[in-house]
Amino acid sequence: MRIDLHAHSTASDGTDTPAGLVAAAAAAGLDVVAITDHDTTAGWAPAVSALPQRLTLIRGAELSCRWYGVEPAVPLHLLAYLFDPDDPALAGELARVRQARERRAERIVALMRADGLDVTVEEVRGYAGGGTIGRPHLAQALIRRGLVGTTGEAFAPQWMGERYRLPKEDTDVFTAVRLVLGAGGVPVFAHPKATRRGRVVPDELIADLAAAGLVGLEADHADHSPQQRTHVRRLAGELGLLVTGSSDYHGTHKTVRLGEHTTQPAVYEAIVAAAGGRKPVTG
Repeated sequence: MRIDLHAHSTASDGTDTPAGLVAAAAAAGLDVVAITDHDTTAGWAPAVSALPQRLTLIRGAELSCRWYGVEPAVPLHLLAYLFDPDDPALAGELARVRQARERRAERIVALMRADGLDVTVEEVRGYAGGGTIGRPHLAQALIRRGLVGTTGEAFAPQWMGERYRLPKEDTDVFTAVRLVLGAGGVPVFAHPKATRRGRVVPDELIADLAAAGLVGLEADHADHSPQQRTHVRRLAGELGLLVTGSSDYHGTHKTVRLGEHTTQPAVYEAIVAAAGGRKPVTG
């Protein structure tokens, strides 16, 4: 049984539509895939409608969070599985974060236009396709103008890496854990020790999150070194947390493939059991 619990569609910053994502998951030989777009559930319904036979879909999201225990605060991501999308507290917070991302995109477009780049907010919204606007959508504007060849090149310092990088509003990580649990969901810390992404939080913070209700840690991830994977597994064992593995698939925005890292069936079953009544959907 092959299980990938972290994948993105065009509802946030992936390049596959939700329907395309589940088709790609089936083609990759997966038995279970999770749709975990950033701060949105917009891809859930089209993914369910297009679900291939015998593929199981976990409906989830990846929440943009920060730990405010240091200055500047450390950004981190929280995977949330099988929560109630209509829970008012969580839905309201996700809407706030999405609106903040749109305002940030408008400010970045203004910076680009001040540099003589003929980019419009409407164009960037078009790349997002009605989903959550992220920096990859702004990078598309640079690609379309031939200024860079790939999304990776667009994230160089002279472009999205520094010049057109603005801070975004995120959710306090302890608040996020509380909201996910309150919505009947299962919170798992995504790529917690991926130093190649920037600063990471200390083990003591992860222990505090475990005490607050965190259920698992994502260990097997493309941005974790073998040593980091071992460290995360050891820490999870000490704290009584589940250990997941995932691709963090984004389509052509990244080179990682669906199913490149997977989750053990027993862990998947424990996540389903921990959810507040919402079940996976099987085609």
